[in-house]
Parts: sequence; structure tokens; C-alpha cells
Amino acid sequence: MNRLDIIRAVAKVLTTKGEAAQAVETTFETIRSALNNEQKVVISNFGTFRVKHRQEREGRNPKTGQHVTVPPRKGVRFKASKNLLS
Repeated sequence: MNRLDIIRAVAKVLTTKGEAAQAVETTFETIRSALNNEQKVVISNFGTFRVKHRQEREGRNPKTGQHVTVPPRKGVRFKASKNLLS
């Protein structure tokens, strides 16, 4: 399922596809904004999104075998709700 599929499903409930697209985009933008501010996003009966900090580490270029330093970065983690998994 992709973004367009979600918009089509929401459009069945709302009056127009445009309103559905705006609702879905607003939802995703709100989640994105909260994660950029390193806030945890909890959606009841669905799951939790949080920002995870990765430390700098040693890596290896698989083509050449040369050792390289991988810089620190942030990533998003999702933990599914128990209700979602059952």
C-alpha cells in the first residue's frame, strides 16, 4: 500500500479526493515535523515512531574492501502496537 492507496481509502469516507489528499498530506507532514523536532509520535492502536541516534562507526567498502568511517546520523524507528500485531 502506498500514499495514493491511502488517499483513495480516505476519499471513500470524505467527499472528494482532494480533501482526502490534503488530510493524508497534513497527517504525514505533522508526523514528519514532530520527528524532525525529535519528538516521539504515538498513534493509539497502531504504533510508535521515534528518532534513533546512530554513532559513528567503522565500515567497509564491499567493492574494494577498504575501511571507511561511517558518520553519525539519525534514523526513525517504529514499534508496532500489540493491537496491530494481533
